[in-house]
Amino acid sequence: MSNKNREKPDFAEEIKLRERGYKFIAGVDEVGRGPLAGNITAAAVIFPANFQFSIFPPEADPAQWRDNFQEINDSKKLSAKKREKAYKLLTRNKKIIWSVASVSEKIIDKINIHKATQLAMLKAIRKLKIRPDFIIIDGNEFRNENFDGYGKKFIVKADAKTMSCAAASIIAKVTRDRLMARMHKKYPRYGFDKHKGYGTRKHFTALKKNGPCPLHRETFEPLKSLFQSLIKK
Repeated sequence: MSNKNREKPDFAEEIKLRERGYKFIAGVDEVGRGPLAGNITAAAVIFPANFQFSIFPPEADPAQWRDNFQEINDSKKLSAKKREKAYKLLTRNKKIIWSVASVSEKIIDKINIHKATQLAMLKAIRKLKIRPDFIIIDGNEFRNENFDGYGKKFIVKADAKTMSCAAASIIAKVTRDRLMARMHKKYPRYGFDKHKGYGTRKHFTALKKNGPCPLHRETFEPLKSLFQSLIKK
């Protein structure tokens, strides 16, 4: 079955790559390109060969394990509750190798969101306890010599097609959402626990009322104009 027709992610890409001789294949995904505030977070995940979701880790409840892994998908397609459950099952399984890394809003403003996205991905890959010999990257192809030491393939919407990228999307999303919930306690006037920094109506209302806080990305419109107006005062 082609990627186009698959309704849920599977291991088809990983299996093909292992047949070509690659052993450690990491799926890589990021979250946080679009928000007006907060960092960008990336995750990398390596599943072992012939991984079976029906083989449960000792601490897991078999029924819960099976039901939740049937839900693994692009994190945007899952409810927060399902993402949290999947996150716990992914990160608690010792057979699954994973890492997560972030790049702050200050660095995003300094180097731009495209370079920050690549940097977050690279940091996540390098944090893996086993160096992958091939990486599957969710998104459009880009050129960056820092990635040249790996075999690589870019797949648009890989988080909805390829299991390792779907898992990476969940880990990255839950990690960032948890951080933004903590940031809400520090900056309660903006509603970061609800919108996670994205440009919702509530967020724009809070910005008009309170101005930006240190988490906001100065180079993102309409914040760029807002920061410039504050500097002129």
